[in-house]
Amino acid sequence: MNFQTLGDSDVEVSEVGFGAWVVGTDWWGDRTREDSIDLIHHAIDEGITYFDTGDVYGHGDSEELLGEALAAYRDEATVATKIGYDFYNNPQAGHGELPKEITGEWVRSATEKSLDRLGMEYVDVLQLHNANVDEVDADVLEALDELKEEGLVRSIGWALGPSIGWLAEGDMAIEEEFDSLQLVWNLFEQEVGNHFLDTIERTGSSTSLIPRVPHSSGLLNEQVTPETGHDLDDHRGFRPDAWYETGWEKLDTLRFLEREGERTMGQAAIAYLLSHDAVATVTPTFHTKEDITEWAAASEVPKLSEEELARVAELYADNFGIDRDDGMDELRSSVGGEDIRAAGIDKRATAGPRNSASSD
Repeated sequence: MNFQTLGDSDVEVSEVGFGAWVVGTDWWGDRTREDSIDLIHHAIDEGITYFDTGDVYGHGDSEELLGEALAAYRDEATVATKIGYDFYNNPQAGHGELPKEITGEWVRSATEKSLDRLGMEYVDVLQLHNANVDEVDADVLEALDELKEEGLVRSIGWALGPSIGWLAEGDMAIEEEFDSLQLVWNLFEQEVGNHFLDTIERTGSSTSLIPRVPHSSGLLNEQVTPETGHDLDDHRGFRPDAWYETGWEKLDTLRFLEREGERTMGQAAIAYLLSHDAVATVTPTFHTKEDITEWAAASEVPKLSEEELARVAELYADNFGIDRDDGMDELRSSVGGEDIRAAGIDKRATAGPRNSASSD
């Protein structure tokens, strides 16, 4: 396993991290508490030291479980959590988005409650969860600085939703030099990641990028096929048919990234992201110990060559040779889509209700 530091901080992260949204929640299938802790310990055995959770995951259950699992490993683990949702006073309706609360006062109180659940004196990375640009005012920024000064937080990040507010938010995080910016980014969804690479280069910011969903929700690791489709027992079972069909066709064009005995497709998807200097760590969604063993090794497989990266970019620019839409192009923006249009990104801002978006 290789390691990187986040932004200008001294927080070190393993290049492959563990997204703890899979434990303490039922979003990715049911598993016992013992199985979840066993999964975390297996990740440690495979060299993973970066663990990313959030207070809203299981309404605190993910934090409590992660804290228990890491109690004997605190000195070697890098722990990140997220705050910004008021689940204390609002019931969860399926995977709908809960009301958000992002104020200076809330940042402090939510952080203190997270630390209690984790059983820790400090958190290595505190992230604003799906915050919109108009919510992150001077009071919020001051509260984050104070938490760092007091030693309760070692670094500050911003975690973007896939459709709750993302482009202007990511630019603001980079311009304000947050230590990390978490985003959805993979071989099939490159525009946002490429945009933030440009923003980092333009501003000279030190912000580190943390991609999640590197396998495009199971397509790039071949765990989702047109045949499995709607039989899945999680949110992917509600995707349009075109998402499965076009994804599988796109995958075939990327087979050149596989190297027998050196790099599986699942590892190549992670290695692609790690080929970018701004990327510090990638957080896949692990389902099994076998996933952890394979994908943790992606830190050490050959990164993509310049020729391979150029071929990937060429394929993406041509939509992988596919002349139809996958039905997943609508995205939200905190500024009504103006930022999407100004950036020239080929996506559509939707006018749908905010609470129809997943809080993950």
